[in-house]
Amino acid sequence: MKKTAGFIYLLLSSVIFTKAQTVKELQQTARDFFKQGDVNNAILVLNKAHDQEPNNMGVSKDIALAYFQKSDYPRMQSTLKPLLERSDADAEVFQLAGMLNKTIGDFKDCEQIYKKGLKNFPDSGPLLNDYGELLWANKEFTSAIKQWEHGIEADQTYTGNYYNAARYYYFSKDKVWSLIYGELFVNMESFSRRTIEIKSLLTESYKKLFTDADMLKNQDTKNPFAVAFLNSMSRQASVAKSGITTETLTMIRSRFIIDWFEKEASKFPFRLFEYQRQLLKEGTFNAYNQWLFGSVQNLPSFEAWTKSHSDEYKQFTTAQSNRMFKVVKGQYYQTMPK
Repeated sequence: MKKTAGFIYLLLSSVIFTKAQTVKELQQTARDFFKQGDVNNAILVLNKAHDQEPNNMGVSKDIALAYFQKSDYPRMQSTLKPLLERSDADAEVFQLAGMLNKTIGDFKDCEQIYKKGLKNFPDSGPLLNDYGELLWANKEFTSAIKQWEHGIEADQTYTGNYYNAARYYYFSKDKVWSLIYGELFVNMESFSRRTIEIKSLLTESYKKLFTDADMLKNQDTKNPFAVAFLNSMSRQASVAKSGITTETLTMIRSRFIIDWFEKEASKFPFRLFEYQRQLLKEGTFNAYNQWLFGSVQNLPSFEAWTKSHSDEYKQFTTAQSNRMFKVVKGQYYQTMPK
């Protein structure tokens, strides 16, 4: 009798396990259809998964996203509505609902969704980023940068906040943070359309930095990190007299790193500058600057450089593809805008 009961228990356990695995497999099949651009088949498969596990939030979120891909906003809304009412709704549910309301132009409900989501998940990088974008669209620029700065401080791995903050500071009077956040972004998100945009922004930000002889003019002199950065950069100003090019930027930034680690690194440990020093030691800092600036400044010149320095460039790109750049928690030096 005991053997029979044990067999039944194992059989039931096997059935439950197989069922759970089947749902996961269906989700993977749906994602494969997504990659092929076959959204209708993805929805068909996801609905089968939903029939098996109606309360599976992951499946419901995938269905909502599929409807978004089809621009079937009413069905997306009906899928998300019960999820928003669940006590275990995660940050992604609020992100999807916000994305929907932003797309259909319901900005009032969109803001309420983000506020509710951030009340439950105050340190969610994606929610802070998306709420900041909504505020930016409503021309609430100061409120927008507060969300992005909070996102950078609380969730160092989410790239969207760095991207938006870099663009915000580029259009402001500030000379520091578009450079810092922009370069952090391109190292975290190295191969996207946004990467190309921010590479160009970085070049223009360096031109902006060296335009005034007094770099501290109209800057936040209460921020010790920013002041240290500007003072160190100002000591490299003579190199910029011949213009901002990939070659002069490589020289400026090489001298900056040496200067920074002589005078400031102990007070302000910073992963980005440590990475730059690492590249200097490896002999690939020149290649890094070519990738960062040359590829968008002068493409023919960049291509010629990579051909004449093929070993150096290959060494850099190979290391880059095998290296994941991560911001160190606690290395946050910006003062939250008022």
